[in-house]
Amino acid sequence: MDALITVGAIVVLALVVITRGVRIVPQGRKDVVQRLGRYHTTLTPGLNLIIPFFDTVAYKVTTKDIVLDIPSQDVITQDNAVIIANAVAYINIVSPEKSVYGVENYIIAIQNLIQTSLRSIIGEMALDSALSSRDQIKAKLKASISDDIADWGIILKTVEIQDINPSPTMQQAMEEQAAAERQRRAAVTKAEGEKQAAILEADGRLEASKRDGEAKIVLANASAKSIQLVTDSVKGGDELPVMYLLGEKYIESIGELSTSDNSKTVVYPADLANAFKGMFGK
Repeated sequence: MDALITVGAIVVLALVVITRGVRIVPQGRKDVVQRLGRYHTTLTPGLNLIIPFFDTVAYKVTTKDIVLDIPSQDVITQDNAVIIANAVAYINIVSPEKSVYGVENYIIAIQNLIQTSLRSIIGEMALDSALSSRDQIKAKLKASISDDIADWGIILKTVEIQDINPSPTMQQAMEEQAAAERQRRAAVTKAEGEKQAAILEADGRLEASKRDGEAKIVLANASAKSIQLVTDSVKGGDELPVMYLLGEKYIESIGELSTSDNSKTVVYPADLANAFKGMFGK
């Protein structure tokens, strides 16, 4: 009977030892083991053996990529503009013992580190440069924090800038500035168009004046020739050209009189030839 009790106790003890001494770690996780309160080893995925009552699994750390959402924050640029920026980081724990013993809470620590670095980087840039240089900010941010978190056994796989936008007040001011610039350009375009139209109109008046002057000169020359012809005809006693010119003027006067708005009565001599001779004393 005593032998059975002893055997039973040994079996129970063996089961307890096996239960507490055998650890199966799933894929994607590593367990940090402490022996009598001090770090002893890190268990990898699979079957692992530890010493019961002396070794304990203190931390269970995932080895999968961790996505950290970096909260939005107000950032002041070099030209004193306020923008709102946030990011997302992808990290991987390669040394679980460093991540649990090197920092109290690596998630909060990395979030604060990225926020601080982001404010520092954007603070050295002007507003326009900050809004259009996401890749540059990303590269600087990754370089600035990679060495720091490496001491905690963590690698930064990548960091992305999710949003980087002006604050509502700054965005309103930018929209008003853009509207004013569009109005200025429209005014300049309108003024330039009016200027070109005025120039073309002046050129047209100048050209018309030149043409009118040339026409008057031609008419004056023609009149001079006509007068000379009349004079020569009168002196030479040839009345035919004179009568022709007088008849032409007579017909033109009648036509102008018929289309005139004024009521006038003009009396033309019936005998133009004798009237003309009387004017010249013949």
